Amino acid sequence: MKKRLGCASVLLGLLAAPVLLVLVVAVREPAPAPPIQTVGKVAGIPQRMLAAYQNAATRLPKEAPKCKGMRWPILAGIAKIESNHAGGRKVSASGEIRPKILGVLLNGSGAGGNHTTFPDTDNGKWDGTSSGERAVGPFQFLPSTWQANARDANDDGTKDPHNADDAALGAAVYLCGNGRNLSDRSQLKGAIFQYNRSHAYVSDVLSWIDRYSQMGNGTIRIGQNVKGDARTVITTALKEAGTPYSWGGGNAKGPSRGTCCSPSGKSGASITGYDCSGLTTYVYAQVGISLPRTAAAQSQRGKRIPASRGIGALKPGDLVFFGYGSDSTIYHVGIYLGNGQMINAPRPGSKVRTEPIWDHGYAGGARLL
Repeated sequence: MKKRLGCASVLLGLLAAPVLLVLVVAVREPAPAPPIQTVGKVAGIPQRMLAAYQNAATRLPKEAPKCKGMRWPILAGIAKIESNHAGGRKVSASGEIRPKILGVLLNGSGAGGNHTTFPDTDNGKWDGTSSGERAVGPFQFLPSTWQANARDANDDGTKDPHNADDAALGAAVYLCGNGRNLSDRSQLKGAIFQYNRSHAYVSDVLSWIDRYSQMGNGTIRIGQNVKGDARTVITTALKEAGTPYSWGGGNAKGPSRGTCCSPSGKSGASITGYDCSGLTTYVYAQVGISLPRTAAAQSQRGKRIPASRGIGALKPGDLVFFGYGSDSTIYHVGIYLGNGQMINAPRPGSKVRTEPIWDHGYAGGARLL
């Protein structure tokens, strides 16, 4: 089994004697939790494109209040068939897709399976040609269709079909029509057929929607089903996302300079941040719980949840562990968010982040709340 060098289960003899944690910790008031925190990944979908689909589904009620049942898998199913999620392109942090995705010139030549001529409507503004029409962007809008459904989803003042966020929201508006209920299968089929009048197309898109729907919604809704100390733990941890990994770093007061050196030879002495157990130590201190310094020692606190029960036995806010078959070999700890996701400080060279629970070395969890 390949070892993961997440954080130490022993402090490698750097200290001659155990160091006691600060006994009195000032508990900070938790910041208000975001209504939705996007986490994790869906296999086959670039994370930036997934974020665009999720953003569109979230913003849609303001754009089409009569529409019901819009979910990100619907948009993902369309984009999978239309552009393979902008496959082969680069998507910037602001959603710009380069190079642009341009379909064939729809001049009745039969290229791309289309035998109908579409006259130019945008003078080449979006499709780069004034001699006819091309489908544009990850959702392959005709410029005329885009003009009727264009939306600015990233608030940059431009409605651009070559922007992932704008295109996803425009597609959501178009699929909704005059107020469809997309949770009704027949209405969903009608929306997809309107997008491309082909029954084979509808079947293909539906198959991807169903597949993506089985993968979870990719979001954790903080403050709805998660309350009390568990909410404080998760909210505090999410605020630390992006903090650098530092071997030996982090304590009950927050990020700190680490020590030298990890088993792979990486030093945290010049890095202010967290290793895995440093992060959990800080987060749980905010609800008055003092944890020992190492992942293996933390696994002995609270109510142990055996790995044999599966991740379905975990609840948001639980500690989640990884090891080599016994508690004494536990080398990594994270905090469970729900939906199979955790937040953790993974390894040297990384940052605190959310990601799916690792598929190797899962060693169960511990419930302290």
